[in-house]
This record gives sequence, C-alpha cells and structure tokens, in this order.
Amino acid sequence: MLENPYSLRLHSAVLFAVEAGQQTLHRFQDSQLKVETKDDRSPVTAADRDAESLLRERIAAAFPDDSILGEEFEDVHGTSDYRWIIDPIDGTKSFISGVPLYATLIGIELQGESQIGVIYMPALDELIFAETGQGVHYRRGNSELSVAAVSNVETLSDSCFVTTQLSSYDQADRRDCYRAIEKKACITRTWGDAYGYLLVATGRAEVMVDPIMNVWDAAAMLPILQEAGGTFTDWQGVSTIHHAEGIATNGHCLQEVLAITRDA
Repeated sequence: MLENPYSLRLHSAVLFAVEAGQQTLHRFQDSQLKVETKDDRSPVTAADRDAESLLRERIAAAFPDDSILGEEFEDVHGTSDYRWIIDPIDGTKSFISGVPLYATLIGIELQGESQIGVIYMPALDELIFAETGQGVHYRRGNSELSVAAVSNVETLSDSCFVTTQLSSYDQADRRDCYRAIEKKACITRTWGDAYGYLLVATGRAEVMVDPIMNVWDAAAMLPILQEAGGTFTDWQGVSTIHHAEGIATNGHCLQEVLAITRDA
C-alpha cells in the first residue's frame, strides 16, 4: 500500500489498522451482536476484543520489543523506545447502533513523544495517517492518496464545531464551555469520536472538542492534526495526548476556543 519515504512502523500501522478495521465489518450491523457493559459503564463487544487481539498479534510479531497500550487488554512493556497505543473500535456506541462513524486507531510514541497516527473508518472506507515531519495523507475508498490539510476558515463564527457526547461536558462540569463554543460557532454537530478529528484534519470542520478523553482516543490525533497544519492540544493549549481531554482546530480558531476553555 505504501512506499518510501514512509517508515516501517508507519507502513505497518496503516496495514494493521486497515486489517483490524475490516475485520470489524463482519459484525457491524449484526443484530445478534452481544453488547456488554464495562466497569466504567461504556459498552464493549466481541468485535472490540477480537480487533484488538489482531492488532496486538501483528504488532508483537513485527516489533516484539515495542510496548503496547490498548483499551481492552493489559499493557505490554517492551524494551525499545516505541510504544503503540491502540483503540480497535473508537466510537463503540456508534458501532453498536449501526452508525458508520467509528474508527480503528493507532498511535505510536517514540520516547514518550507522539510520532505516528492512523485513523481508519472501516464503514466509510476513509483513511488518514501521518508521521511527524513526513506529512499527512488521506484516502477515501479506492482513490489515490492525497495530502490532507485543514481549512482556511479564520474565525469561530464561520466555523463548523463538532463534538462527541454532550453528557461528557456535564460529567466534567464543563457544559458552559460547550454552550459558549456552540453560541459562537456557525454550525454545531455531534459527529464525534475519531470522525470529528478526521473532519478537522481534512478541512471539513474547524473545531473538535472533547472534555474527556482516554489516551487511546487521543494518541493518533496529535501527529495527524499537526502535519495537516492544524493543532491538537489540551484545554490549556498544551500539545499533548496525556491530559485526558482534547481540542483539535485548524489553527486559526485555536485562540478563540482557548479563551473559553482555559476558564473551565
């Protein structure tokens, strides 16, 4: 699928994400799929676990010294400077509802710094991937790879603002922030989870905000957004995947959003 100048780990991450994502399609919109509830009250299915198992098998076989952090199983502690952070089905609520806005995510850290990100939307067949310093590429269906870029919209008042689930703002006691951004934005939609970040990276939305994120939700986002010319930060403007929250923007709208979120 990929040729030089892509690194071996980026090449592998793309192949693994697509393979695992395609596997989830076998159970997508399956009326017999059993949904369980985890301790944090989030849903999980056999499709989540099987896809993560496949990712872990592929990573361990190709890069046995690398560490692995995933949503469904225990951490693997390696001896190299690389750590794979994986989410087999980001947007399980969409998946179990038969909605195609879910993704398979892979992020790779090098010495604790985000280096590689892959978002694959199996049901939409959209793929975006990036490596720090090597640009970001996007493909839909059987189209050729193209260079992805954020939009040139300059103000929040002209922007499309997307988010995941409004109750998460209540959970984080940040509903006022949501209302303030929504009031200023031109369009607000809850096309959330990984799909919202993909929309920002490809210029179809300008702002994506999550008041609560796990590291496996965020790991792929930072290199993709930065290489697309945008930003991925926490609510204080720090470029990190480790602060349990996230804001993606096209860059132009970042300060307007931070003026709201920094007070939260």
